[in-house]
Amino acid sequence: MASAMFDFTPLLPAGSPAPAAKWTGLAKYSFVGGNNDPDQVPVEGLTEAVNAVLRREGRTLATYGLSSGPQGYLPLRQFLTAKLERDAGIACAADDILIVSGSLQALDLVNATLLARGDTVIVERDSYQGALNRLTRLGVNVLGIPLDGEGMRMDILADVLADLKRRGVTPKYIYTIPTVQNPTGTIMPQLRRTELLALAEQYGVPIFEDDCYADLIWDGARPPALYSMSRCANVIHIGSFSKSIAPALRVGFIVAPWNVLSRLLALKTDAGSGALEQMVLAEYCAPHFTSHVPKLTRGLRAKLDTLMEALNEQFGTSAEFEEPKGGIFLWVKLPDNVDALKLYQASLKAGVAINPGPEWSTDKAYAGSRLRLCFASPSHREIREGVAMLAEVCRREFGVPARSANVEKQLQV
Repeated sequence: MASAMFDFTPLLPAGSPAPAAKWTGLAKYSFVGGNNDPDQVPVEGLTEAVNAVLRREGRTLATYGLSSGPQGYLPLRQFLTAKLERDAGIACAADDILIVSGSLQALDLVNATLLARGDTVIVERDSYQGALNRLTRLGVNVLGIPLDGEGMRMDILADVLADLKRRGVTPKYIYTIPTVQNPTGTIMPQLRRTELLALAEQYGVPIFEDDCYADLIWDGARPPALYSMSRCANVIHIGSFSKSIAPALRVGFIVAPWNVLSRLLALKTDAGSGALEQMVLAEYCAPHFTSHVPKLTRGLRAKLDTLMEALNEQFGTSAEFEEPKGGIFLWVKLPDNVDALKLYQASLKAGVAINPGPEWSTDKAYAGSRLRLCFASPSHREIREGVAMLAEVCRREFGVPARSANVEKQLQV
């Protein structure tokens, strides 16, 4: 007779995350995740880069750190020094950069270096789910600052920092996505960045700048990075190739002063991020990055237009949104009677995957009827069909929209 399966549950430490669900595949119409446009992955260029770099340097894969050391493949860090200066105004050396396995590892390393249970951090009220979930698991006190069309509101931040100081609390950092904010798609202008830096310096709080979407701006113009504007080197800057090249490569980077970077490096105990990916990116990006990104953003912009048109056609005035200035997602407000978490469950059964707003906000009630829709991965046809199906489910579950915008137009004629 077979023995009973061993129960590991009593051995799990307190605070362990819930077990992961088994993978069941993507929904027919998927508007979730940080995926990119499959048609825009530069497959031919990457293939040429793989062949070239393996022929030239393949034998260096015999060692963990190649010949570049634990901070990552030197030619890739050298590419980044030039790119960051050109695009973000950041003047840094290759030794100021640590290559990591995607921006999620960057988040984990910064949190492991700076945070302990009970600490306080400041974030944007609506923010990256991956960052918020990590802070929750760490038992950190998270304070969300509302946003407007220019990002985090400095008047409310100033009040929060003053109140914390009166209570003797110094936040460990201010986490912000200033350039193509996730999920709102806003870009913080330079004047507000100056105000943010002044407040951070005044209250002795470092800034954690997540710049992972900064390459995906429709007009290609962006303000300088907070890192480049800081007068006291109090900014940790992270970025990624996931949105500009391909997320499955899992290559991100951290830029920080050495007194911080050395601490992060000491905690990066994985023997180095995947070297082949780094080598291929360096080989491809040096000659092709500046021509690839405009082509990518044109394709993304066209998909955004399709998504907004589909929402207007299917939901009419029931779906409210501000046109983002770049990126891969749209932050949508539905009427207050719509429960985004219930809509997520019902639409998934119908083959439509969406990100419910409460999972992307520190204020669950505020985001209760909001959705984050990622438009990069589905085709134009899938966007139209998926939004139509979403509207059908929403109408069935919540009576919203009452009728299609096309019907309303016919009634008005």
